Amino acid sequence: MDKILRIDMGAEAGPKVTEEPLGVYAGFGGRALTSAVVSKEVPPLCHPLGAENKLVIAPGLLSGTIASMSGRLSVGCKSPLTGGIKESNAGGQGAQVLARMGYAAIVLEGKPEKDDLYKIVINGDGVKISVDNSLRMLPNYDLVDRMKQQHGEKITCISIGPAGEMKMSAASIAVTDMELRPTRHAGRGGVGAVMGAKCVKVIVLDDTGMKMRAPKDPEKYKEANKRWVEGLKKHPVTGQGLPAYGTNVLTNVLNEAGGYPTYNFKQGRFDGASKISGETQAETETARGGLATHGCHRGCVIQCSGTFNDKDGHFLTKQPEYETVWSHGGQCGICDLDAIAQMDFMEDNYGLDTIEMGVALGVAMEGGLLKFGDAQGAIGLLEEVGKGTPVGRILGNGAAVTGKVFGVERVPVVKGQALPAYDPRAVQGIGVTYATSTMGADHTAGYAVATNILGVGGKVDPLKPEGQVELSRNLQIATAAIDATGMCLFIAFAVLDQPETFQALLDLLNAFYGLNLTADGVVTLGKTILTMERDFNAKAGFTSEHDRLPQFFKTEKVPPHNVVFEVKDEDLDKVFNW
Repeated sequence: MDKILRIDMGAEAGPKVTEEPLGVYAGFGGRALTSAVVSKEVPPLCHPLGAENKLVIAPGLLSGTIASMSGRLSVGCKSPLTGGIKESNAGGQGAQVLARMGYAAIVLEGKPEKDDLYKIVINGDGVKISVDNSLRMLPNYDLVDRMKQQHGEKITCISIGPAGEMKMSAASIAVTDMELRPTRHAGRGGVGAVMGAKCVKVIVLDDTGMKMRAPKDPEKYKEANKRWVEGLKKHPVTGQGLPAYGTNVLTNVLNEAGGYPTYNFKQGRFDGASKISGETQAETETARGGLATHGCHRGCVIQCSGTFNDKDGHFLTKQPEYETVWSHGGQCGICDLDAIAQMDFMEDNYGLDTIEMGVALGVAMEGGLLKFGDAQGAIGLLEEVGKGTPVGRILGNGAAVTGKVFGVERVPVVKGQALPAYDPRAVQGIGVTYATSTMGADHTAGYAVATNILGVGGKVDPLKPEGQVELSRNLQIATAAIDATGMCLFIAFAVLDQPETFQALLDLLNAFYGLNLTADGVVTLGKTILTMERDFNAKAGFTSEHDRLPQFFKTEKVPPHNVVFEVKDEDLDKVFNW
């Protein structure tokens, strides 16, 4: 994994392919590499859909190895949704395959003058780029089926659906899972629209005959991975809760904590939560012949995914994630798991961020377009998005646009990006992360829920402002570093609670690269990434005034605790003081 593949889609004679060594980007992977390339090579004031923007697709530092949980893929660009730097993260097979093929990153740059649609095929014979307008407006499942017919069953696809082609700001990039289903998405920030602007429909990867990446010290690496897996399996969250009930195990937990945003963030508890909880979902999946425990890529030991079958026992979608269930459930007042699963499938198929779309639907309901709880009406609106009708294009460009069009005051966004499934008044630490993250509202940027609600890594009272800035700061630093390794973010539960598991992660990095990395080195890497991202955003026009939650979180008390967000603005401005 020592080279960058650059594809200039705007070259005069057609797309131009070059390979180059990592050079100044040596030592970076995943989010570190995507943010380094974007911050160094993309003009901060460029139009996100213009030729000057670049789409960077990068596996992590440990991807393509035997290390468990190392299959996360980072996708970076200037975001059409936020106007700032973006790293969007996906599971699936993409990172492992790209890394085994020797690529630290694919960089799509430039923009074709003509409106042709391109397919890129990368295998042992090299890179082949061809015009294929027959793929136009194909949804992701149909697209992948066609790629299987053309290129066999041993491929991985990175693709966009109709939303990406229409350059909607909520458009995602799909990555196929182990079953070759386009179920894993780099969802946040409109990265699919940037791929669409480059006129790339699909990247087909085939690593047939290519071996796992070899560490500098194989024995130490193997031994470190054994300790790593043991640590993950013995933690109650990564070894029990997530494998049994998936990420949706959080529904009952957050609802009980009063931090489950309901009816477009009007209240913190949803009466229908038990009907859409992880426990109910797992029971439903098992009863219908689906799976409540499943990995999204080879090498996953947490197994927090699953398969959701319809009432007739046929595959409908992958197990809907907690964020997806919430955004179409509590946010919209819907307590029908089958309807939520149907919407999850539609958004994967069209290529849409499930968080952004669910929040946009809730905002539209507040604006009077539908009544809260109208599941079939919500499905009908998603069909409009897939068709690209006027109302579909409004919704497909996210919650902020939807709120403006329908005259809604309570629009839960930061930097133009929708808030995920935790009310910042009842979970004040995540509110700090939402407000200050370089990515716009993003729970994964610094998952304070772990400490505020789950008691992982200590305990900070979720209802009080004290200690939240320090908590979010430390988690944002650690998360940026984890995103560089290619490790799944859920490893953080075990790493925060078990010093020996954190040491096993350090030992994996050291044995693979021949390093002497310490905890201080991890902190330095995280700070380096965040500094690059903050610098880009500042040059793009962001100020401290953008590091704020919407005003209603400070003035409207959320039941049942009847609290407001109390972290002061001057304290938010201290998050990045190091």
